[in-house]
Amino acid sequence: MYPQPQKNWWGRNWKWFVPTGCLTMVLACGGFITLIFTFVLGALKSSDVYKESIAKARTNPQVTAALGTPIEPGFWVSGNISVENSSGNAEMTIPISGPNGSGTIYVTGTKSAGKWNYSTMVCEIGSTGNRVNLSPPAQ
Repeated sequence: MYPQPQKNWWGRNWKWFVPTGCLTMVLACGGFITLIFTFVLGALKSSDVYKESIAKARTNPQVTAALGTPIEPGFWVSGNISVENSSGNAEMTIPISGPNGSGTIYVTGTKSAGKWNYSTMVCEIGSTGNRVNLSPPAQ
């Protein structure tokens, strides 16, 4: 007798809008977290400390004998670095691997007058636990 009143937009579309809205928010939060994570890892990997540590490991005969060549850095770099003008400090743990095994580089250093000085730069070979000093000789 009386026609059913027509549903408004929300009444017709809530079943797809709610899950889509929730999924969009979850993806946006996940994207934001991924962006921050990528930025932090990129900052660590672009530092002088990281680059010099990898270069020292790649040219050290004991490390190359134990791990083989090529030596590649791992993904999960941890630690912190703080640089302000010509001074700073760093403490990093860098995983590395080669065809014969893997290892970890431990670096601790301070930057003074624009130059990094390392109190620790060692590579621990994963299979044996031996530590190889990568620090440049004191001058």
